[in-house]
Amino acid sequence: MIWRAKDSNNYYIARANALEGNVVLYKTVKRKAQSARHRGRKGGYGVKEPVASGQWHTLRVEFAGNHFKLTFDGKHLFDVEDTTFTEAGKVGVWTKADSVTLFDDFRFRR
Repeated sequence: MIWRAKDSNNYYIARANALEGNVVLYKTVKRKAQSARHRGRKGGYGVKEPVASGQWHTLRVEFAGNHFKLTFDGKHLFDVEDTTFTEAGKVGVWTKADSVTLFDDFRFRR
């Protein structure tokens, strides 16, 4: 998922990766991916989490102000605080070229 997207070069992103076995949240600034700071721990790229291939999963991001909460398959994984993009922007889905990803039931609510 992407949110607060200003354009194709600047946005926040959350993804679940079956190849790497992780769930991550980061920001893309001027086309360069950068870590976002996790609340309560050092580092910030993401967490190791099994992501079974060929199965449906639920990825949820709640964002308000500078606080983001990430949940994967109903399990709260981590919180992030970041102030890079503070204004409203576009929301949507995103996939990487090395994956086949299907999306269903995408919802955004204010």
